[in-house]
Amino acid sequence: MPRSVTSRTSVTSRTAGTFRTSPTARASRTSRRLALVAPAVLGAFALTVLPAAATSTPAQIATSKTNGVTYVKSLQAADGSYAGSGLSNEWAFGALAAASTAAVDVTPGGDATKNARTVYRNLLATPGWPSATPVVTDYQRGTLNAYAAGIDPARVSASRNLIADVYGYWQNAEAGYFGPSANYNGTVFAALALGGARTQAGGQRVPQALVDKIVTRLRANQHNDGGWTYAKAEGNATELAKPGDVDMTGASMAALCVSGVPNTDPDILQAKAFLKSKLINTSGAFNAMYGINTSSNGWAVSGLNACGINPQTGDFLTPAGRTPIDFLIAQQFNPGGGFKYQPSDTTPSAYSSLDALRAVAGGGFTAAPPTPVTAGAPKWVAAGGFTAGTATKLALSVDDGTGTLKVCSVAFTPTGAATTLGDVLAAATGASTPAGCVTGVVPATGAGTITSVNGKPNAGPATWKVSVDGSAFAGAARNKVIGVGDTIALRYS
Repeated sequence: MPRSVTSRTSVTSRTAGTFRTSPTARASRTSRRLALVAPAVLGAFALTVLPAAATSTPAQIATSKTNGVTYVKSLQAADGSYAGSGLSNEWAFGALAAASTAAVDVTPGGDATKNARTVYRNLLATPGWPSATPVVTDYQRGTLNAYAAGIDPARVSASRNLIADVYGYWQNAEAGYFGPSANYNGTVFAALALGGARTQAGGQRVPQALVDKIVTRLRANQHNDGGWTYAKAEGNATELAKPGDVDMTGASMAALCVSGVPNTDPDILQAKAFLKSKLINTSGAFNAMYGINTSSNGWAVSGLNACGINPQTGDFLTPAGRTPIDFLIAQQFNPGGGFKYQPSDTTPSAYSSLDALRAVAGGGFTAAPPTPVTAGAPKWVAAGGFTAGTATKLALSVDDGTGTLKVCSVAFTPTGAATTLGDVLAAATGASTPAGCVTGVVPATGAGTITSVNGKPNAGPATWKVSVDGSAFAGAARNKVIGVGDTIALRYS
């Protein structure tokens, strides 16, 4: 990614924002898009199986991936780490996974005890991580990269649940936003993290009602030209009229698509048209806000990849026969494998190399972990249970069936390896972030069926139901067993 997820102003930092639109303005913009955009888009294509019109061949892409992985491995510190301050090499995990390299297989000097996954997991589990003053994008970055590394982000350890950490930044007053609404970046990466980091079985772990709230905010921040920027635009006609930015357009497209929005949706079509308008005929590069650079191009291509739009054909093959993949590969040093930030640079940029490799390898903003080649190494690692007496968190949402959704992180100290739904809801009444997620539960004790939540009682066929990690909703009972890392959704229906 071109700047860090937490800041995006220059090559090293830029504070992000978020915006708003009224429903009326949003509807009029959508109808204009429908009139302006073609009614169909290209389907998904694997970058390794390309039509004859594409210019970078499968062999060239394979070589770029191989050399890119070699370079990324060279970034690993002697202690096995990648994460650090600033424009962190932590994004290596998504790039490696997209290029079919398991993090557990990456070791300094062949020392398996310092493999990249184990070292990263230990870092994430540290009580002081990420800092004394964290922001939501710290946890979103951790979620995306833990997932790619084969670490279940909800079960990093008995005490670290990254999904719950993200839930804690939900904005009650502006449902759908995560972190201050002025920071649009926080909401984009909430969608990428919560939608992209699937369960170990590959399912959606968060409830659809939550996804829908985020998607509404993403759509509301799309500018009139079809792009997005780091700044909040919703409800602000001046901001909505400003030019979009290649970087955040790629990220926002990916956020919509990992949330289930199809690539035939008018907002995706308009975003695609925006990116097409930024293509430079002679190189295949996108002309970004910061000029022609590898990281911005990587973000744009990752957005196309996430939406199943081939960046090597159709709208992204210029009259001169160049594509964004051509541009990225042209920025790579070979056989070293690193990528330049700008075409005039004479040395590789670690950060740009991660953006570029992920994009060339066909990845979005994260990727499912590949199967390790290290003997005996599992594809996934995860805490198997709570540790009695050790404080932890769980992710909880409460949907009362009227469109009002409460989302929170529940802090509690378990007394055993598992707990119950009743105990979690009891903890939520006094220790949820944001507050007010649960104000009351009936019955307040015992093991029976839950008959009322937040003052809303069961009535005839409409009852309170519960889902865990995206499972089918079923009757909610106080004695339902809840395990470490479970993502809990209550719904009245």
